[in-house]
Amino acid sequence: MAYPPPAFEAKIVAPADLAARIALLPRPLVFTNGCFDILHRGHVTYLAQARSLGAALIVAANSDASVKRLGKGEDRPVNPLADRMALLASLESVALVTWFDEDTPLDRILDCRPDMLVKGGDWPVEKIVGYREVMNWGGSVHSIPFIHERSTTSLMEKIRRL
Repeated sequence: MAYPPPAFEAKIVAPADLAARIALLPRPLVFTNGCFDILHRGHVTYLAQARSLGAALIVAANSDASVKRLGKGEDRPVNPLADRMALLASLESVALVTWFDEDTPLDRILDCRPDMLVKGGDWPVEKIVGYREVMNWGGSVHSIPFIHERSTTSLMEKIRRL
């Protein structure tokens, strides 16, 4: 018996198809980005909080090459892009998932033109990539404080010690 693919897979959108899919989403639109290498409680809490700021949340994930260039370690990312995007897409708080291969998500931000740009609490608002652009078109930019101090890097260090 053949089973259909999970419905959440339809939330994964190639950058070239993003504009058409965004047109179908309710506003205000919230945008965030990151590696999301090993999805953990800090990630899902942050994403739920980001989503609560608007009507739909778009997440742009760093491509594998982009993660490598961030210098997080030779063994990163642990999970390939397709797996990271599938996990993100499976979350109720996430409306669409896309990716970027560049060092920053600026091109995806410009593609999406979000009403709100969001990053985690370790980012000062004015240092968030896309801050100037989003503010210039009348949007807002938010740095959400961490509730759960978790990181993939610290998880990796813990695993290595085992």
